[in-house]
Amino acid sequence: MRTIDAYQNGGVIQADTATLLSRVLWITTVGFLFTALGAYIAPDALPGIGFFAVVIVNFALIFGIQYVSRRSPGIALALFYLFTVLMGVEVGPLIKMYLHMANGQTIVFQAAGTTALGMAAMAIVAEFARFDYVKVGRIAMFALIGLILIGVIGMFVHFVRPGVYAWLSLIIFSVLLLVDFMRLKDGGRGATAVTLALSIYLDALNIFIALLQIFGGGSRSRD
Repeated sequence: MRTIDAYQNGGVIQADTATLLSRVLWITTVGFLFTALGAYIAPDALPGIGFFAVVIVNFALIFGIQYVSRRSPGIALALFYLFTVLMGVEVGPLIKMYLHMANGQTIVFQAAGTTALGMAAMAIVAEFARFDYVKVGRIAMFALIGLILIGVIGMFVHFVRPGVYAWLSLIIFSVLLLVDFMRLKDGGRGATAVTLALSIYLDALNIFIALLQIFGGGSRSRD
C-alpha cells in the first residue's frame, strides 16, 4: 500500500510540476511577444527623463508583481504583461540601434536565436543536474549585485571594457536561468507561476542583451 501511495503521490507531483512548467513557459512566451510589441512602438531614442521614468516604473512593477502574486494572481499576470510591454519600450531603442548597424538584422537574429537555444539547453541541463542550486543561486545573485555596482561606477570611471561586462553578464544570467529552471523542476519552492515567469523572463532578456553586445561588439547592457 505504501508503494502504491508513493507511486501515486509521485505521479501527482510530476503532473503538478508539468502543469507549472507549461504555465510558466506560456506566460513567458506571451510576455516576450508583448516585449516585441513594445520594442516595435518604441521611438528610436527615448529622452533622458523619459528613459529613467520607464526604468523606475519597471522596477516598481517588479516589486508590485511579487507583492500581489499570491493575493491576486490575475492582477499579477496583468502587471507582468504591462511590465513586458514597458520593457520593450525600454530596450526598443537599443534593438533599433543594432538594426541600423551594418548586418544589424543578422546580429539581432543571432542574439534571439542563441537566447532561445540557450533557454532550451538550460531546461535540459536542469532536468539532470544534481547540486545545491539554492546556494549557487545565492552566489550568482551576489555576483549580479557586484556587476551592477561595476556598471554604476563604470558610468563615471571606465575601467571595465564593454565586451568583458557583456560576457560577465551572460555568464551570471545563464547561471540564474539554470537555477530558475531547477527551482521550477522542484515545484517552484513556493513561488507562483507569474513570479517564476518573471525571473525566467528577466534572465532571458538580459542574456539576449548581452549577446547583442557580444555579437555586435558594443554598448551597455540592462541589469
